[in-house]
Amino acid sequence: MSFQIEVNNRNLEANKGETILDVLNRNGIKVPTLCHMKDFFPSGSCRMCVVENLRTGKLITACSYPVEERMKIKTHSPKVIESRKTIVELLLSNHPDDCLFCVRTGNCDLQKLAKEHNITERRITGVKNNHNLDLSSSSIVRDPAKCILCGRCVQVCEQVMGVSAIDFLNRGSNSYIGTAFDKGLNVSSCVNCGQCILVCPTAALTEKNHFPGIQEALRNPEKTVVVQYAPAITVSLAEELGFKPGKDINGIINAALRLIGFNKVFDTSFTADLTIMEESAELIDRIQNNGVLPMITSCCPAWVKYAEEFVTDFIPNISSCKSPQQMMGAVIKSYFAEKSNIKPEDIYSVSIMPCTAKKFEAQREEMTHNGISDVDAVITTRELAQFIRLYGIDIHNIEPEIADSPLGVRSSAGKLFGATGGVMEAAVRTTYYKLTGEELINFRIPEARGLKKRKEIKLKIGDLEIGLAVVNGLANAKILLDEIKAGRKDIHFIEIMACPGGCIGGGGQPIEFDENNVIARMNSLYDIDDRATIKVSHKNPDIIELYNQFLGKPLGSKSHKLLHTKYCKRDVLL
Repeated sequence: MSFQIEVNNRNLEANKGETILDVLNRNGIKVPTLCHMKDFFPSGSCRMCVVENLRTGKLITACSYPVEERMKIKTHSPKVIESRKTIVELLLSNHPDDCLFCVRTGNCDLQKLAKEHNITERRITGVKNNHNLDLSSSSIVRDPAKCILCGRCVQVCEQVMGVSAIDFLNRGSNSYIGTAFDKGLNVSSCVNCGQCILVCPTAALTEKNHFPGIQEALRNPEKTVVVQYAPAITVSLAEELGFKPGKDINGIINAALRLIGFNKVFDTSFTADLTIMEESAELIDRIQNNGVLPMITSCCPAWVKYAEEFVTDFIPNISSCKSPQQMMGAVIKSYFAEKSNIKPEDIYSVSIMPCTAKKFEAQREEMTHNGISDVDAVITTRELAQFIRLYGIDIHNIEPEIADSPLGVRSSAGKLFGATGGVMEAAVRTTYYKLTGEELINFRIPEARGLKKRKEIKLKIGDLEIGLAVVNGLANAKILLDEIKAGRKDIHFIEIMACPGGCIGGGGQPIEFDENNVIARMNSLYDIDDRATIKVSHKNPDIIELYNQFLGKPLGSKSHKLLHTKYCKRDVLL
C-alpha cells in the first residue's frame, strides 16, 4: 500500500512499513546519522536523524519512525538544526581533544558533523572520558574514550559475525562498550575481522600499526625487506588515492613500493595459485580416501579463529593449507632465500592485506619455526595509502612496473581469491583438471559469483558429483554448519570468508564503506579474469618451476612441512 507524505513542502511517495529515512534516502534528501546502518534494525539511539513532525510539533527519529498517511515533516527546520547541533556538542563535551594526531582525523563522522553544523567553539563542557586504552589484541586497538555509544560495532559483531565479542556494559550515563568481564580483546572471543573498525564513526576502534618495525627494517642495510600484496589490494587501493573505485592499479603499486624502498615486491596471487595446488590435492585425497568431509577453506584467519572458538567439531574439516599470505612468507624465507643466497633471518617480510585478522595470523605460533616467522609485519589497504603518502609518492605520475620473479607470475584464478566465491572457482578449475585430465570448457562458474551471503553448487566432475558451498559472514556460515552437523551429507567443499563480500569487503579496506565500491572491486577482478591468458593455477609457469626445483609435488613431504599447518580448540572468555 502506498500513499503520499509531505516533506519540506514536497509530496513524496511512501510505502506502508517504510521508515521516514527510507523515503528520504530514496528521494535524495540527506539527514545525518550516526547509529544507523543499512539493513540493520534501527535503534534510534543517537538522535542525529531527527525531523520535525509538523502535526505534533515533536522531533522524531527518521531511522526508526514509520511513515504515516498525511504526515508532514521538516528535515531542516530551526528546531531540528538546533537539536542536531546540541547532540554533536554533547558528544564533543567529553570527547578527547586529540584530533590533530588522531588516526581518523579528516575521516571521522563526528568531526564531519561538527563541521557541517558550524560548531566552532565549546559551549558545553563535560567530564572527559577516562578509559584505559586496550592494546592487548594483535590486530585491533580499542579506545573506549573515543566511543560515542552508537552501537554499530555491537550490531555488526553480533548480527554479521555471530561472535558478540563486545556489548554495552553498565547502564545509563555509566554505559560503555566492552568485552566479557571487561577484559582485553586478546582473551575475548574477538576473531580480529575488523568489521567493527569499518563501521565505527570515530577512532574508538582502529587497527594495530606496524609502521615502526617496517621503517626500522627499511633503514637497516643488513636487512632484505620484501613485501607481498593480496589479490584484493590492487582493486581496492584506488579509491583511497583518488582513482575511480575498482580500478586495477597493480603496476602502480609495484612501482610505489619500490620507491618506498622495498627490495623485492611479490604478488600474493602467486601463492593463491600455490594454495590451489595444495588445496585441490588435499580435497581429492579426502574424497578418494574417505577423509573428513566437507573440507573447508583455511584462507580466512578470522574464520579459522571462529572455528577454534565456536565450532570446534569442524576443526578437522578445515584444510591444513596455510593461507596465501603465510605460504608466501614461508616460500620467501626458504626458496627465495636459497636462490638469493640470503639467510632467512636477514629477510624482513611484510604483507599488505585487506584484512586486520592477517595481523593476528602472522603472529600465530604455528607460523613461526626456530624463531623465524613466515611474515614479520602486516599492513592494511588503508595503511598502505597512508604509507604511500608518508613517503611522498606521487601515485598519479609514476610508470607501472611488474612484480619481481621468481614469485611474480600469477594466474587470474589466484586473483579471484579477492571476492567471495573466488577460492571456490579457482579450486574447481584445477580440481576438475586433476580428476579428468581435461580443462573446463567454460572457466567461469557463475553460481559462485556475486555478493549473495550463501551460494550452493552441484558440479559433475567425471564420475563424481560434488556439492560445493560458498558463504560470507560468519553468522551465515554457522547456519550452514548447523545443517551439516544435523546430518546434511551433500556438501563436500565449503569456502568460508568472514567479511561480507570476501576480502574486497575486508576489515582493512577503506573506511568509507560503499556497496557500489565493493561491487566495482568485484567486477574488476572478474574483468582481470576475462582478459587473462593464464586462467588456471596449474598452468602458472612459476608454480610449475617451484615444484620442479624445490617442493617436489603437492602434499609431498617438503610442501607439507612448509605450506601446511594444524589448528586446535581455543579457550576464550565468551
